[in-house]
Amino acid sequence: MITTMTHDAVTADAVTMPLDDVRTLARKVLLHLGLAERHANAVAETMVAGERDECFSHGLYRLLVSAHTISTGKVSTDAEPSAHDMAPALVRVDAGGGYAQLAFEVGSPLLIEKARRCGIAAMGINNCVHFAALWPEVEAIARQGLVAMAFTPSHAWVAPAGGTKPLFGTNPVAFGWPRGAQNPFVFDFATSAVARGEIELHRRAGRTIPIGWAVDREGYPTIDPTEALAGAMLTFGGHKGSALSLMVELIAGPLIGDMTSAESLAADDGAKASPIGGELIIAIDPEGFLGAMAGAHLERAEALFEAMTQQGARLPSERRYAARQRSLAQGVTISRALLNDIEALMQR
Repeated sequence: MITTMTHDAVTADAVTMPLDDVRTLARKVLLHLGLAERHANAVAETMVAGERDECFSHGLYRLLVSAHTISTGKVSTDAEPSAHDMAPALVRVDAGGGYAQLAFEVGSPLLIEKARRCGIAAMGINNCVHFAALWPEVEAIARQGLVAMAFTPSHAWVAPAGGTKPLFGTNPVAFGWPRGAQNPFVFDFATSAVARGEIELHRRAGRTIPIGWAVDREGYPTIDPTEALAGAMLTFGGHKGSALSLMVELIAGPLIGDMTSAESLAADDGAKASPIGGELIIAIDPEGFLGAMAGAHLERAEALFEAMTQQGARLPSERRYAARQRSLAQGVTISRALLNDIEALMQR
């Protein structure tokens, strides 16, 4: 049975858990499923981050996703990622078929070192399984005082603008900007109209989805999440989102010698496991361009942020940071239905 601490608040429908309990639960389940300890620790942290920042589709729900992927044999549970120094400003990490989180942990120190030495550096992660958001990675780099960008394809779930059949992945783009002692400015969004996990959560909850998220098998707009998952998702912004999605396919696929979303789905061969392929991360040191003037120019960025908020606009990432503050103080609320599903994993 899954148990929680005595100070957790329990109701018929939900359990409120401190983040340490969420971490313990995620690690326990991942280890039970067969992940090696280093992988379990790294993967669990991204799930904790998802719950902590109220990005629920990337929180403990992903234990169900990981359990399926592990059961299909489509992820290496004990891969040892290896980092390779390719050039003064380039690093390549072979994830060995394991989850991307540990590969990022192995390669990011070298990426940061190269960015500080050269002013800009790029890291290609190859042969990795990806199921999580990119914002934890760009936030970690931005907290080192660097500007960060990250891109990754997925499975071919998304139709290009004007099309009706899946070709692109959800293909997220993430960006991080350092703000000194403040939390970094971070955004992370799929180039699809919504993350695939959001459609799955709607299906689990028995809720319809908005028009514009997806089409059914015949290419007609649908509000049925089951039909959407069987048909094709749509890009945001029509041809603009479609072009960005194609960019991600290119720079995090062929550019680094890894799979496109269509190739990843073909390699999946019907297993419905998490995507395998590549990830491109770019880190830029403001001091590389600006030298001693870096601080003054970063202050100009602060003026831009302030001008936005004075108009009543919300900076991307503010919602997550507010949620983080609440979660650190009060814990997070997990639905009883999800916990029951997670408990079932422990019976395998």
